[in-house]
Amino acid sequence: MVAGIVQEPLINKGAEQRAPVQRSRRIRVGTTQLESVPEPKYWHLKTVLAEALDTDFAVGEILPNERDLAARFGVARATLRQALEQLELEGRLQRRRGVGTTVAPPRVGVDVTTSRQDWPGTGNDAWQAAECTVAVPSAAVARLLDTETDEEVHMVRRLRVSHGRPVAAELLHVPSASVPELPAIEAPSGPALARSVLRELQRLDLEGQDRAVELGSAGTVDARELDRLPGAPVLVVTTRYFSEGRTAAVSVATYRADTCRLTFGGDVEINHHGQQRRAS
Repeated sequence: MVAGIVQEPLINKGAEQRAPVQRSRRIRVGTTQLESVPEPKYWHLKTVLAEALDTDFAVGEILPNERDLAARFGVARATLRQALEQLELEGRLQRRRGVGTTVAPPRVGVDVTTSRQDWPGTGNDAWQAAECTVAVPSAAVARLLDTETDEEVHMVRRLRVSHGRPVAAELLHVPSASVPELPAIEAPSGPALARSVLRELQRLDLEGQDRAVELGSAGTVDARELDRLPGAPVLVVTTRYFSEGRTAAVSVATYRADTCRLTFGGDVEINHHGQQRRAS
């Protein structure tokens, strides 16, 4: 536990209440020394709370209410709310209606390498097919697919769920040329059609793939599926799949920035105790 606010564990109701100590940092720029603004009280409280989450609470456990926490740490409720909001932004806490504030599960690893060469829906794919429609893709996706700007493609929407919460939404764009046998398959709409498109795509020989990652903001559809507000920060991972010397499919996956982390060489979950395990 960091000294300066409380010496006892967070769950010890008899802990002495002390006001957080404001810390200042000395910054050296060239030959000039600058005294920074003292560390805000809520930020130091956030650090102490984060350490308490590691030692005193389990994933999914409900925190005491704001009034009790503020009294326990000897701070104003406004200061406490600032600290809790920051921890929520960092993915350490999640607020659930009718439940309260709970300890968030570890972040999901997003493998951004191309070391694994698999079609969507194969292997240890953790995505769930939700629906499939036929529509004209965005101009940017059409350029990646090398299709006409008005050419319709199959759009398979999939979701990725971890610990019971949605962490990513994907829109997989598949041209008709990549699934020529699909019209002969009797498949209804929705998830069944989405799975049929995935199965037909997997009949092709995957020759390679490339991937790009950028920071973005959630659009209306993705925000609704990810249980976020429109404009929330997200990681956008665009993947191109190659077969027979052309782009066979393009995936645009939107990940919640507060629940995911980029990994290189495999999907690994790292919890806040430093332990690692393979992500499901």
